[in-house]
Amino acid sequence: MADNAQTHQGFYGPISDDIWQRAQKIKLLICDVDGVFSDGRIYLSNSGEESKAFHTRDGYGVRSVLTSGFNVAVITGRKSKIVENRMTALGICDIHQGVDDKFVPFNTLMKKYNVSADEVAYIGDDMVDLPVMKAVGLAVCVADGHPFVKQHCHMVTNIKGGHGALRELTDLLLLSQNKFEDAHGMSI
Repeated sequence: MADNAQTHQGFYGPISDDIWQRAQKIKLLICDVDGVFSDGRIYLSNSGEESKAFHTRDGYGVRSVLTSGFNVAVITGRKSKIVENRMTALGICDIHQGVDDKFVPFNTLMKKYNVSADEVAYIGDDMVDLPVMKAVGLAVCVADGHPFVKQHCHMVTNIKGGHGALRELTDLLLLSQNKFEDAHGMSI
């Protein structure tokens, strides 16, 4: 195998050298919510109350990267008290909801954390995520994301959104930067 075709072993399968090198540079992780933190389904009761399911593995992964020096933010098109509560419980301070143009908060976050686009990872699942995905150093689509989005990202997770796909990415970030064993997560 040629040096430029080297692969690294991750917990979820082999990782190309390109993705590994991209992951090594990441300082800021930006996440979509519906289809990433959740499976994309929204449950509405007869009274109009909304509910979603979040996976504790993803929560553990977010806590692990936060306690390892990464910054984490969410940008989502929908606005929901459930999302605010969940992200706040995880320790995410940058919660951008009801956003039509995700590029605006993306630029704000890069300035806030003084990072270049190459130092940003973004995980999403649908067309609205593409403008930011095309700009970042590591663009990730969940396994059950839109086929067109999968064609325009650097990595597709092995796990579906809402079922631990975000944890797959956080594990990669920690492994590539030799921070995995010292990371302190919490299943919340």
